[in-house]
Amino acid sequence: MYTEHLQNVRLSWVLSGWLVAAALASLLLLALAGLGLTGSDVRTDLLWAAAVLGVAFWAGGFFIAFRAIEAPILHGIGIGLTSLVAWFLLNLLVELFFGLPDWARLNPTIAAALLLEQMAAAVAGAWVGHRIALRGGTELTEE
Repeated sequence: MYTEHLQNVRLSWVLSGWLVAAALASLLLLALAGLGLTGSDVRTDLLWAAAVLGVAFWAGGFFIAFRAIEAPILHGIGIGLTSLVAWFLLNLLVELFFGLPDWARLNPTIAAALLLEQMAAAVAGAWVGHRIALRGGTELTEE
């Protein structure tokens, strides 16, 4: 039996899981752009982005679950919080150095929903990876 404790969370695993998720999301969005599936309609682009974020952050959580056996849910939450911090720092740096106009397509509600989706997908991926790493499958059995 494991327990979720903050002392079991490793920052290095959280950052590596976030980097895997961010790299996979970038690769998938680049592939979609190469296939010509994005860029024509804002709503379609948002749906593609939401689908890609769900898949990529699930994979990031799944990736770290095999390495960080303890506290998979907290590791998944850490990946989501890392996205929040990275987004804040990136927006701060862009505003300070480039002074670009505000984003016209992403309102705060959609931004919060996408961040919540990232966290939920990372937690789900970490939970599935944890189940597979410990028991060889996702089924719930009595021992």
